[in-house]
Amino acid sequence: MTTPQANIAFTRDHALERLRNETFDVVVVGGGITGVGCALDAASRGLRTALVERDDFASGTSSKSSKLIHGGLRYLQQGDVRLVYEALAERQRLRRNAPHLVHLLPFLLPVFGGKGGVIPKKLARALGSAMWMYDLTGGARIGKLHKRISADEAFAHMPTLKRDRLASSYLYYDAEADDARLTLTVARTAALDFGAVMLNRARVTAIGAPGDHTWFTDQQMPLRLLELEATLADGSTTTLEVRTASVINAAGVWADEVRSLDEGVNPDTIRPAKGIHITVPWDKVRNDIAAVIPVPGDKRSVFVVPWGDFTFIGTTDTDYDGPVDDPQCTPEDVDYLLGAINGAVVEPLGRDDVLGTWAGLRPLVKQTDSGRTADLSRRHQVVHSASGVVTVSGGKLTTYREMAADTVDHLLAHALTSPAVRNRVRRRSHTKRLRLRGAAGYETQLAAAPTEGLDADTMAHLANRYGGEAPVVIDLVRHDPSLGSPIIDGLPYLAAEVVHAVRHEMATTLDDVLSRRTRARLQLRDASADAAGAVADLMGAELGWDMDHRDAEVASYLASVAAERASGALPVTSTSPGSGS
Repeated sequence: MTTPQANIAFTRDHALERLRNETFDVVVVGGGITGVGCALDAASRGLRTALVERDDFASGTSSKSSKLIHGGLRYLQQGDVRLVYEALAERQRLRRNAPHLVHLLPFLLPVFGGKGGVIPKKLARALGSAMWMYDLTGGARIGKLHKRISADEAFAHMPTLKRDRLASSYLYYDAEADDARLTLTVARTAALDFGAVMLNRARVTAIGAPGDHTWFTDQQMPLRLLELEATLADGSTTTLEVRTASVINAAGVWADEVRSLDEGVNPDTIRPAKGIHITVPWDKVRNDIAAVIPVPGDKRSVFVVPWGDFTFIGTTDTDYDGPVDDPQCTPEDVDYLLGAINGAVVEPLGRDDVLGTWAGLRPLVKQTDSGRTADLSRRHQVVHSASGVVTVSGGKLTTYREMAADTVDHLLAHALTSPAVRNRVRRRSHTKRLRLRGAAGYETQLAAAPTEGLDADTMAHLANRYGGEAPVVIDLVRHDPSLGSPIIDGLPYLAAEVVHAVRHEMATTLDDVLSRRTRARLQLRDASADAAGAVADLMGAELGWDMDHRDAEVASYLASVAAERASGALPVTSTSPGSGS
């Protein structure tokens, strides 16, 4: 790892100044997990790197996944053994490079027999073969093999299952991660450890052709101008022209829109697939590990994953042709997931149990012979245009690092071909063993004794979000004990985390904090709305909001939450988990 430069900071003002005054080898467009991965890979090779994101880091698909770091059992069923092997190898790298964010997660695969059973007992042997294949493909790297367990053992892990239909089942292992925090951590690592410029709230409005502005040259490398419209702290906008030798388009479901700025036409290569999840009280499901529940009458399964005092259930996989900026959970989506879980448990869940929802769009690559989106490959694709803009699309959260390495390899092979560039950068990716910020000191922080009035559970919560950087948050509480209080009853997030998000994580809106820097909106949608005013006061004190700006932020957040609830035809729910409607 390189030594951070004295003038490096992860703030918007610093990023805006550098974008105005510096020249870059590459600008990455898109601040999801693939984009920040590309920025880290490029910067760690020595490329002068910047990244711009139209909204917030991880505001699209990268905050709305199933939050699993896994190989994908169903990809084995589709015969894509190579994808599973690569994903499981990346899972192991992530567990090593980000131990504070990526954690071991046992999975129950229940087998139901008898009349009306979802999975007949006679298929159990075939299922066992799939389990062995998963282990041999790379699942065993986690240090544990799958095992067959009795119906009683399966029932003990999830006592709401229909016991009379439950047969001996399977237990295997994967991993989980907070997708938004992983994305932010990769972005901070690129900036603070390798000098990359990272900026959210900056929309690309034009991509110039290379050599259009010949007075901007760097060691005989023709440059192009990117025009940006960036939002400032007071809500106004400013226009910037950024000088760069190359561009990586990692905009996910918006990749074709970015390509149209370069190519003049929309190439129509992305087929969005919508996936939705719902959050319910944990005590309605009582699963102490994750479970994979087959959907009655369908070829799919859904994940049922414990999440503190909650359980989330998902995902769907359906074609989507609506607006990509704000996909919503529909009543049909909710019914599908409730039907899936209710087909397996004896205590049915209803709409009044749904405490939160999220909907994301997978940027799948179109195929001429593709049927349903569930059958489309999750492999990624890297291409470049005639002008040299490199676009990466497809893929999945678990394989983001490999996608990024392939993209930067492609960039160096087809766009940044100048000997001057090649002579001063590393040709190969160095991210396989590159530890992310917070990995160092994580074990020490996890074992730290309670301090500053914070109990053991809160200390563990901070360690598992910030790793070795948790003392920065704890210091805020030391200087102002009021910041040690939770912002929402029933959730672990502290007021200090709001201040930290503004000062050190480029949070600029209420939604940044309540949806992504914390996951309050996904866990307790309506309670997060109740807390919006108090959180806005904390943010406003840091960002210098006047009362009009503060009130506008609160109104915008409340409207967004109300629209989300209405879209799913959901009632207002209790503000505390497990207490009913």
